[in-house]
Amino acid sequence: MSSGKSITFLVLLIFACHLQPSAGTYLTDDVFVSELFSLRVEPRMFNWTFQGLTEQFQYRPSLEGYPDLPGWVRYMYSHEYHSGFLYGTPPERTADSKVPIEIIALNKQTYETKRIVLILAVHRKLPPRNVIQMKIDNLNWVHMMDPGRIENLKNIFRNDLWQESWQDLHIIFMDSAVKLGARLPLKPQQREGVVVHLGSRADFSSRLLDLQEEVKPLYKIASCNYKRTSVQTTFENSGFKLDWCAFKMHAADDDITAMPHHPNEAHRSPSGHSHQQQQQGSSSELSGTAHLDKWDAPMKSEVPERNYSDEFAVSFAIPGMIFALLLSVLTVILCFQHEKLHEYRPAQPVQMVQYSQQAPVQPTGTLKSLKDAPKDESLSIRSASPSDSFYREGSSRFTNSYLRPKPPPYKPSGTSGSNNSTMQRKGPVGGVEI
Repeated sequence: MSSGKSITFLVLLIFACHLQPSAGTYLTDDVFVSELFSLRVEPRMFNWTFQGLTEQFQYRPSLEGYPDLPGWVRYMYSHEYHSGFLYGTPPERTADSKVPIEIIALNKQTYETKRIVLILAVHRKLPPRNVIQMKIDNLNWVHMMDPGRIENLKNIFRNDLWQESWQDLHIIFMDSAVKLGARLPLKPQQREGVVVHLGSRADFSSRLLDLQEEVKPLYKIASCNYKRTSVQTTFENSGFKLDWCAFKMHAADDDITAMPHHPNEAHRSPSGHSHQQQQQGSSSELSGTAHLDKWDAPMKSEVPERNYSDEFAVSFAIPGMIFALLLSVLTVILCFQHEKLHEYRPAQPVQMVQYSQQAPVQPTGTLKSLKDAPKDESLSIRSASPSDSFYREGSSRFTNSYLRPKPPPYKPSGTSGSNNSTMQRKGPVGGVEI
């Protein structure tokens, strides 16, 4: 129930109580120490009929005269069953006492309120010596509240795995795996899982000890619902799929009260006296139980004060030091770069040669004269390159200066001495004589 819905419910409840007060009805339920009890809160407890409307009824349980439940009693509402569930395991300190649980119900269709006081009569019972802890993946906590399903789980151990526990096997603890730290399933339609503890005073059977040795290598893994064991089909035939990484056995030598989720004596009264010594008569039983289970708010002077000045100093000092270090490094880099810019000397200017757009000058000398002419070192390679006229805009691709003529036909000089004589080539070639 969210905070907004809780406030609305309280306002409607106060308003309805002023309009139509209703006398409370007292019910009694017997519970035992170190044994789980569960009670379904439904409309027929208040002589109402469920009309199929979603969220038609709301219930608010608490310890009578106090705003909340005792620490060992839990309440959860199931939208699947449209009912609330009270469940828990009475600790040893509540033995031979009576715990009054007040349940106020609101009919949101008619705004009628009713009140029931459920008195839990806690009886003493010997605590179990051996405990089995398991996690069932294919069920939610509300499914395990069904007495028939609990009996099916017990029968697996009483008839097959742990026959020695036939007399006193019982559920010690049961709650949602998500509330105990497990992750929500990826798909909403999947089950959240439920953690169950079974206990008995009988010794473990040889078959259970063999099963413990089989699953012991899996303890280092957080979850392994993909693993299978030799008793896998025994549980699956009854509708249970176990996470074997969470299957653990605690023997008689172990401290059972130190187990996770065990109802220990952490909330014992500071005086050290047992609850049995504080009760005298039926009225003193109710007041003594309420005194043990109520929450006392601490004094304002007992609440420690937190000094924020050190935290603010640290939060500003560390970023300031990092910023100063980066600024120093950047300054040094810029200074060295500035000195290098002053030491830089520009290169000698390059003299650009502008070529004339006039027509290329025709050669005036012969190839031989050009060959014999002395080389001029000052002549630019670009100006002596024949590609000057070849790539010049507006000029023809091949000029007369660079057009290679066709060779003249070969003419024999005579039949005699033709092999010893060389062939002469006459005629000008591009204006050049050879």
